[in-house]
Amino acid sequence: MFNKSLILGGLAVFVLLVTTPFWYGLLKAGPPPTPEPPPNGASVCVAPVEYMRSSHMKLLDVWRDEVIREAKRETIVVNDPKLGTLEFGKGLQLACMDCHSNKEQFCDSCHEYVSARPDCWTCHMTPAEIASKEAL
Repeated sequence: MFNKSLILGGLAVFVLLVTTPFWYGLLKAGPPPTPEPPPNGASVCVAPVEYMRSSHMKLLDVWRDEVIREAKRETIVVNDPKLGTLEFGKGLQLACMDCHSNKEQFCDSCHEYVSARPDCWTCHMTPAEIASKEAL
């Protein structure tokens, strides 16, 4: 093969250039955020914690489809060892924000870490926004 060293050198440079963002991000990544537990003292969520960390967006999509498109508005019942039976309505504001009322600390910290840009807040309001509108 002619110019074998040039071809291999060119491939090495190409691979280095293509993988540079990966190596740069790997060295720059900090520790993942650790959101605080809910201030109401609840020890359970509407689903297991690991599922909520990885797939809460899927759950919210299912709830949206059931509530808005199929009119299935039944409540979610969870047994908390500390607080007893808890009932949550399906939805971001009815279930999630009931326990995790600090959007900046709970939602934004993780979404910024993974560079996610959820569009939830184009329609939904945080508890602080709701309280400020009610005060007017």
